Amino acid sequence: MNRVMAPWASRVNASIAELFPGYFALVMATGIVSIAAKLLGLVRVAEALFGLNIAFYVVLSLLLAFRLVAHFPRVLADLRDHNRGPGFFTTVAGTCVLGSQCVVVAGHIPVARLLWFVAIGLWVVVMYSFFTAVVVREEKPSLEAGINGAWLIAIVATQAIAVLGSLVASSLPSPAAVLFFTLCMYLLGAMLYLTIITLIFYRFTFLPMSMDRLTPPYWINMGAVAITTLAGCTLLLHRDLSPLVTKIEPFLLGFTIFFWAAATWWVPLLVILGIWRHAVRKFPFRYDPQYWGMVFPLGMYTVSTLRLAQAADVSFILIIPRVFIFLALGAWAATFAAMVVSLLGSGKPRGVNAITT
Repeated sequence: MNRVMAPWASRVNASIAELFPGYFALVMATGIVSIAAKLLGLVRVAEALFGLNIAFYVVLSLLLAFRLVAHFPRVLADLRDHNRGPGFFTTVAGTCVLGSQCVVVAGHIPVARLLWFVAIGLWVVVMYSFFTAVVVREEKPSLEAGINGAWLIAIVATQAIAVLGSLVASSLPSPAAVLFFTLCMYLLGAMLYLTIITLIFYRFTFLPMSMDRLTPPYWINMGAVAITTLAGCTLLLHRDLSPLVTKIEPFLLGFTIFFWAAATWWVPLLVILGIWRHAVRKFPFRYDPQYWGMVFPLGMYTVSTLRLAQAADVSFILIIPRVFIFLALGAWAATFAAMVVSLLGSGKPRGVNAITT
């Protein structure tokens, strides 16, 4: 029996050693689609996805913990890598999205508070470890090879903390102080987006873009501004808790609409590029964990547009989330089915050791 189990255990250990750092995008995607379903009245769908997401989060957390203990040098190597390193920000964003699910879908405020504090700790570790590592690294890739949409997950993680913090602020001792903190995170995320997207847009328009480099995480170009919109809307919807937010409401509203407009602009371009990649250039579809980085922006755009309609009193844009919810659910179902088929067919998800390019 031991001889039979040994090869299997060895394959599992190797898969964990190679685990894609951005796999918590599965939690992000499942969580935001669940929240969108809840807000649009699909309660049973939202609750089913919430249950699944708890399981996803627990399993991925255990795998990450094992990887940290058993394969720490590999984790450090990933963290220093310009391509794989940004994936660690999905642990922060996934924790916050699950916490937001706890509030919106299940009403479990104490659990959401705990997840928020965990996410803040993870944010500090990942943010300063990754950026320190890539700054002090002596041998660095070119801009063409080193920058990609996954870098924007740093913004997603930052804004996810702002969103969850605003949601739980009223349950904490000093709501005004919490909203000041989430406002600062919102502005920090906005600054990071404007900085990083400039480099990505330059890479898009002035450097060669091969099919294998036009990967799904480029949808985070849109997802990062969608969650920035949601962070601003969540602050506006809780402005009664903070005199400061009330004072700067016009600025905050204008800035938030600015980011929603940017997110909307990205959608057609990303669709066109996807058609060009797969229909024109015949790049094959196959499961890759990076596809969760495409599902998440679809769900986030749905939720952020719905919240903007509430915060800015522009109900005529509600037609958008009523359509996008089905696009998000369809994308989630297709990616989940592909993941299951890949697991059953190969013993581990194809692309488990994928490098975001």
